[in-house]
Amino acid sequence: MTVTAELSGVSIRSLRLYERHGPLTPDRPAGGTRRYSDDDLIRLQRITALVGAGVNLVGIARVLELEDAGTALAADNTTLRAERISRHD
Repeated sequence: MTVTAELSGVSIRSLRLYERHGPLTPDRPAGGTRRYSDDDLIRLQRITALVGAGVNLVGIARVLELEDAGTALAADNTTLRAERISRHD
């Protein structure tokens, strides 16, 4: 957590707050230590940008949820298009 705070410029207190309210969910293996991935650091940058824009934590969680859903839909759309193209060849 300390390394992530240093890399991101976000306080440990804020990291805990984001984790508690859901917009950030690092892996927690059996030992209980948090493991932040590169994707978590990218998400943290997005959270920081939204906080800077004045969005509250509930709003941030919703924005991230919608962005994740949009990303999943785009991936599904790409897969469906590829399947359609391969059926017509």
